[in-house]
Amino acid sequence: MGIYLSSPKTEKFSEDGDNVRVRYGLSSMQGWRAAMEDAHAAITDLDASTSFFGVYDGHGGKVVAKFCAKYLHQQVLKHEAYLQGDIGTSVQKAFFRMDEMMRGQRGWRELAALGDRLNKFSGMIEGLIWSPRNGDGNGNTDDWAFEEGPHSDFPGPTSGCTSCVAIIRENQLIVANAGDSRCVISRNGQAYNLSRDHKPDLEIERERILKAGGFIHAGRINGSLNLARAIGDMEFKQNKFLPAEKQIVTADPDINIVDLCDGDDFIVLACDGVWDCMSSQQLVDFIHEQLKSESKLSAVCERVLDKCLAPTAGGEGCDNMTMILVQIKKPVPSGASPSDEPLASPGDEPSASSEKLPASDDVIAETKPAECGSSS
Repeated sequence: MGIYLSSPKTEKFSEDGDNVRVRYGLSSMQGWRAAMEDAHAAITDLDASTSFFGVYDGHGGKVVAKFCAKYLHQQVLKHEAYLQGDIGTSVQKAFFRMDEMMRGQRGWRELAALGDRLNKFSGMIEGLIWSPRNGDGNGNTDDWAFEEGPHSDFPGPTSGCTSCVAIIRENQLIVANAGDSRCVISRNGQAYNLSRDHKPDLEIERERILKAGGFIHAGRINGSLNLARAIGDMEFKQNKFLPAEKQIVTADPDINIVDLCDGDDFIVLACDGVWDCMSSQQLVDFIHEQLKSESKLSAVCERVLDKCLAPTAGGEGCDNMTMILVQIKKPVPSGASPSDEPLASPGDEPSASSEKLPASDDVIAETKPAECGSSS
């Protein structure tokens, strides 16, 4: 049960950006909730050929979502697999790394700095006392130095967040997801789910939860958490005899790798506050309709949030909402100006380099795209 305001906070944080490969718009709104617990990341130039987008839906507080928005993409870059071109492995390791980094004195201090005013002050004082003074001697700060201090045994936060990430490199899209935020691609107007909503009642999730010693009651793990994968939520990750991917709740993301084709219209990442109100196909149809009269992508996102916002507190449309809309820029034909470029040209079905993940039962969307160049 959420705590609701007497009237919704409809002010939105909106942003647009682009580079030679992509353009994006995003918007987030607190809505009826008493606090805003979503966070996001939109980095068009993760490196010279890569763009990164992430939606982080917090629960039990905002700090884990803000931590991921600050650090997760940095950890993707730092893993050796990334340097070898294996983005799927590097992003998977980055999800697990978030849990590791949030433990101990350093983790406590970093989370405190992202929290409310009192915690920020406490974290600042402890940082002055306990944080390392020097780096590695070459002017570089330690990657994540161990710190002694009063919170050295801090096991990590009891709050958590979902994480849905899309990484675009050349003609490839890598999607990583843990939780019930979702990534959807529109191909020639058809919605394809590129992530799976990790709910406790899914068979693969239920099996892991029960084997790790948890239980499911009324669709919630141990009667409290209504999703089966998340970053944080350390109270569900305390079995010392099990690896991180087999805990009651795991940060282990599903990885989906998709080849981008000419028919790609756009990609959407959004938290469950949006998907509770619209199916994947409904959202794709709505965006296409809005793009006929609105070229600013953040404005399209704002219209989606306004459509989803409930008129009264309680039920669907009352959650925090965050959405990122991404368009891949098409090469401009020789002799044509950029203004001649169509939004999306006809093409074949999208392909998946990894096995396509099924959608949740209540989502109406195609889930088994064919390879580029094949006939449907």
